[in-house]
Amino acid sequence: MTHTVRDKQKLLARVRRIRGQVEAIERALAAEAGCEPVLHLLAGARGALAGLMAEVVEDHVRSHLLDPASPGTLHPPAVEQLLDIVRTYLR
Repeated sequence: MTHTVRDKQKLLARVRRIRGQVEAIERALAAEAGCEPVLHLLAGARGALAGLMAEVVEDHVRSHLLDPASPGTLHPPAVEQLLDIVRTYLR
């Protein structure tokens, strides 16, 4: 069982909170709120998304990066997958 399946309910709850934050941004923009409150909402949503990303990456490293055939070594395909994801995330 993968970590995203094992932690499904917890991860979905975080996504729902992030959705609420994004909806708050939409409401603020629709109501023509000032820059400062919109920037605070954006920063909060960005932080929440970064936190979710960090949690999933950490669980991925713990669950998939170690090579099961050779304890103490990294599983090369999993390393490449993670590097691709990180490169995409940092763009």
